[in-house]
Amino acid sequence: MSETDNRHRVIILGSGPAGLTAALYAARANLAPLVLEGNQPGGQLTITTDVENYPGFPDGILGPALMDSMREQAKRFGAKVRFEQVTSVDFSKPLRVVQTDEGTYRGDALIVATGASAMSLGLESEKQLMGYGVSTCATCDGFFFKGKELVVIGGGDSALEEAIYLTKFATKVTVVHRRDALRASKIMQDRAFAHEQVEFIWDSTLREILGSREEKVRGVVLENVKTGEVTEFPCQGVFIAIGHKPNTGFLKGHIDMDAKGYVVAEEPTTRTNIEGVFACGDVIDSSYRQAVTAAGSGCKAAMDAERWLEAQN
Repeated sequence: MSETDNRHRVIILGSGPAGLTAALYAARANLAPLVLEGNQPGGQLTITTDVENYPGFPDGILGPALMDSMREQAKRFGAKVRFEQVTSVDFSKPLRVVQTDEGTYRGDALIVATGASAMSLGLESEKQLMGYGVSTCATCDGFFFKGKELVVIGGGDSALEEAIYLTKFATKVTVVHRRDALRASKIMQDRAFAHEQVEFIWDSTLREILGSREEKVRGVVLENVKTGEVTEFPCQGVFIAIGHKPNTGFLKGHIDMDAKGYVVAEEPTTRTNIEGVFACGDVIDSSYRQAVTAAGSGCKAAMDAERWLEAQN
């Protein structure tokens, strides 16, 4: 790889709505950004089936199709896309150095858009039925479960927020928690306990999700951790709400992050504590985690990077 090939005005790490929107804006600013897509090209939306809450698609659109369109739009204006996984970075020099599993790149400006991944239980059935009755986002998918009985796995604030939100659509929501007490805040517990559509199964873990991609979810297999009793519990949807983990392991020690590993941005901008390095999307957002909010912050990051580059001249 020549010096010309590996130096870029802007390098974007990640290819979800944030990264590809940043690529679109940077490309239209004639910055010819390089997008390093990572090990999940298209981000979390590629494991989502129907997306009905992204503006401009009145009939909805498949998640992978939406990301393919974003990628092609960015490429049309000059963005370069490579399916490579970042392994390390070096911010100690004026040029930001990015090492991938295939090469080394140098950028005048860098945009981190590596997102956050929903934590999973690691079940094969969970993986197979993701998007077919299993979800990690009530705001994204709750609408598809009108009139259904649902199970939420978890015991923190996120789990109870998901459960309460899902009562807008579901007839009943059962929260399954592995302990006999919740980790959630007192106010969230009070709201959940007071809600007539929310029920609880204590001291239990999810062993299996029953169903298929054709019939979708028809139930779950639960194990009581105290008695060892295994039972089947009927439901038509499962929401895994055991937390999210930002994809920032490769940045540890190189950039300011909060206690959970989210990159810290200087609100209302996308600037980080490293000059010329910007961050956007779910990698800085533990609250909203929506495609449209990620895309908006990707736009901001590209504009921040463009203005920063202009100021260097």
